[in-house]
Amino acid sequence: MSIKETVRTILFSGLFALVSMAAEAKTTVTSQPFGKMPDGTSVEIYTLSDGPYEARITTFGGVLVSLKVPDRSGKVGDVVLGFDNLEGYVANFNGPSDAFLGALIGRYANRIARGSFTLDGNKYSLPKNNGDNTLHGGPHGFNNVVWRAKLVANGVELTYVSKDGEAGFPGNLTAVVRYTLVKGDLRIEYSATTDKDTVVNLTNHAYFNLAGQGNILDHQLTLYASRFTPVDAGLIPTGELKPVESTPFDFRKATAVGVRIDANDEQLHLGHGYDHNWVLDSGGGKLTEAAEVYDPNSGRVLKVLTDQPGIQFYSGNFLDGSIRGKGGKPLERRSALCLETQHFPDSPNHPDFPTTELKPGERYHTVTVYSFSAR
Repeated sequence: MSIKETVRTILFSGLFALVSMAAEAKTTVTSQPFGKMPDGTSVEIYTLSDGPYEARITTFGGVLVSLKVPDRSGKVGDVVLGFDNLEGYVANFNGPSDAFLGALIGRYANRIARGSFTLDGNKYSLPKNNGDNTLHGGPHGFNNVVWRAKLVANGVELTYVSKDGEAGFPGNLTAVVRYTLVKGDLRIEYSATTDKDTVVNLTNHAYFNLAGQGNILDHQLTLYASRFTPVDAGLIPTGELKPVESTPFDFRKATAVGVRIDANDEQLHLGHGYDHNWVLDSGGGKLTEAAEVYDPNSGRVLKVLTDQPGIQFYSGNFLDGSIRGKGGKPLERRSALCLETQHFPDSPNHPDFPTTELKPGERYHTVTVYSFSAR
């Protein structure tokens, strides 16, 4: 090869590498101050932008503050509930009507019965914040802490170290959550390690309304699940894995959320609507489509992919207008829905459920993708 050919090859290779890097990381990620906590701790907000798609995540609670996606005509709208400023989140997350809007949930998503569980022969007691139960890690869960952030390709990575005994849970747990946005795919990657046997179940508590306003009763929902976990009066699983066949819980074919939500069904009465865990047919372990939501008015479509064994569908039954969200608008009953990918509620007290135990030397790792399009 001549010197001229060698130089041409090097230049071409360098140009190819630059083009490849640009193609791999075309999402713009910026940060700015989002305010300060009551103790003076600074909070940042990160904006992930790729074309018409934009996600904003704050270091307080790892909250998904907003998520803008286009409708069938190309009009961009925010499809998640939230607040305009840090003060709104701090007040809500520490108030009696905490709705966990958009927050990262840990150490344990969903409910633990009677605020206790036994692990390795030791009984652990947790703070109760949901009647006689512990909900979403208790009153001082992962939604109520400031995470450490760093930029990564196409997104932001958040880290929080939960000390041994924090909120009653054993072990020093290092949790790492990575948000990335590429086109219409918001990917959330959860990881954790511990230095002592513990339990962990992480999720995000985003409230979706694909129309951007109004209620979600016309949203068409599909859940790829043939069974769900019935609950008792405290919304704790009974342990049964019940077939959805011939029940209002059958969403194997796209069905409007509001069609059966007020049916004369004991489980719907207990949850005041849908607030249950579905047992995904995939069984977990591999990233698979778990749910789809379609809003016939805007044309927006949300597909949920996960490697978790369960998904909690919550139809916003306990929103009552007392919380004022973005623009000061009251968050009314059933104005949004949640699809929380997870292990089953109260698993530490149900040996037959998929285990949520994490031991030293192991790595908890799970991925969920919220994929948006329009039709």
